[in-house]
Order: sequence, then C-alpha cells, then structure tokens
Amino acid sequence: MRAAKLESGEWVDGFLFVANRPILDLLNTKPVLQQRPTELLSDFHAVERWLIASGIARSAKMKNLLRSWRQSPEAAVFLKDLIAFRERLRDAVLRLEAGSAPADEFIREVNAGLRQHPPIATLHKQEGHIVREALIDLERPSDLWTFIYDGTADLLSEPETDRVRQCEACVVHFFDSSKKGSRRWCSMNMCGNKLKVAAYQRRKRDQPAVRRIWASRRSDSISPRKI
Repeated sequence: MRAAKLESGEWVDGFLFVANRPILDLLNTKPVLQQRPTELLSDFHAVERWLIASGIARSAKMKNLLRSWRQSPEAAVFLKDLIAFRERLRDAVLRLEAGSAPADEFIREVNAGLRQHPPIATLHKQEGHIVREALIDLERPSDLWTFIYDGTADLLSEPETDRVRQCEACVVHFFDSSKKGSRRWCSMNMCGNKLKVAAYQRRKRDQPAVRRIWASRRSDSISPRKI
C-alpha cells in the first residue's frame, strides 16, 4: 500500500497526509488537536472518506460499495476492529522508531491476516512509471483488511526502518523519503516552522550570555599582569 498522488495540501477531507505511507497516515488518524487526542475515524463514513482521500478507493464501483456499507453491522464491526488494530500497529511502529522489532505476537497477527486476506496486485503504467495496484474484488467490509495487512507488511519489511520516525514536536509518524534522510518533523507548515522559531528564540536568549563570556575572556586577556 504505497502513497497515492493526492490533491495539494496536507489535510484532505479532514485527514492528515504527510507520512509518505498510507498505513502511517492511518496511524495518524488520531492526532492531537487543541491539546487533546482526537479520533478522526468516528464512524464508517469517516473510514470511507479516508479510503477515498488516501487514494486507496479510486474506482466508482468501490466508492459505491463503501457508501452502501455505511449503516451495516459488518461495517461497524470493521471500524471497531480497525481502531483496535491501529493502536497495536502504533506499538509496533514505536518499537521500530526505537530501533527494536515489533512484538512476535503482532507479526503473527499480521501473518494470519495476510493468509486470510491475501493481497492480489496488478502492474500498470502511470505517468511514465510502473505502479503496483491492489486488485481486490470487494464483497463485504472485512475485505478491506487486505489493504491494511498489505500496507502493514510493506512497512514492517521496509529495509530502511530508521526512516520511520515520529515528529519531534507532535505525535504524528512519517516515513522520511528525503534525500538526506534528515527530516525531523511531520511537515514544515505544522511543526517545522514551530521548531525553527523555538530554536531561533533559544539562540537569541543564549546570545547575551555568550557575549558576557567572551567579554570576560577578552577582559582577562588584556588586563595588566601583576609583577
């Protein structure tokens, strides 16, 4: 489950997309807004909107199916299980970010999910590149697990897991796809500018102390020697 090309902006239909991996964008559907954790997947309609905004649900057929499932008991079960899985995924991602491996129990869960909902993909050309797209014949809400487990497997098997990070200023997770691999924040607009301003203010506060130290050293160096 790779990142799709989204409309301009980091927020799309009420959801944040800065992670470069849809599965991490799913993790970020519980951000801290107005100083408190906020659940963005409040109902299955929200899941539907997220799937469309992320680029996972593209075809008219899939969008119509999602719409038809909004009030179904199966969709309610899927939503409950998805939110619980998201928090187990959060623990696995925090472990990756700490340089550790996900719990064996979680890996077994993902493997069981892959066996029950095996991903089927097709390749096609898009804007001069070969892209891989899931080819799934959806019949019920639980079939959506194919996308979730496939994206999770991609993330856990990522060879550069050191690029999976949490923003230094908030709870958002992302995959650093920058050339230098030095990205520290979720986005420049949200937290990058905040961190830069804070660093600038720290430097300004430190400058008087630094000037006093250098002045003191200079004074000592030019003071007359005692005979």
